[in-house]
Amino acid sequence: MDRRIDSLRFIWRPYRRDDMATSGTVLVVDDDESIREFVSVALSDEGYDVVTASDGASALETVGREHPSVILLDMRMPIMDGWEFSRAYRALPEPHAPIIVVTAARDAEERASQIQAEGYLAKPFDLDDLLAMVGRYVHAPS
Repeated sequence: MDRRIDSLRFIWRPYRRDDMATSGTVLVVDDDESIREFVSVALSDEGYDVVTASDGASALETVGREHPSVILLDMRMPIMDGWEFSRAYRALPEPHAPIIVVTAARDAEERASQIQAEGYLAKPFDLDDLLAMVGRYVHAPS
């Protein structure tokens, strides 16, 4: 079954990996409500706590309250984009959660390097790649 995600349609076969205990909070920052909802459901089904924000300004407010284990960050958003968010976030006192850039841009790797992100996922992305990337950083030793 096709398990790729794009902003127009989602084809997803839900499953739960019971062999891996998940914990941690994931902050999903994306102006596309359907992507926020899909990623939130997918990660919640895996046992993660998920909080969402539709722009960088809302995300900055959220990190002060939630202290996420990892941040999934779109780059092009209204109000405050991913570049502005990352500058403001990294200016906050440590510790900082790893940032994974999630973008439809052709140069996803370049966008991630511009903000010194720990990883990136190009849209459309495979659900398994999303879960692996989040798992890598949520379960990484501090």
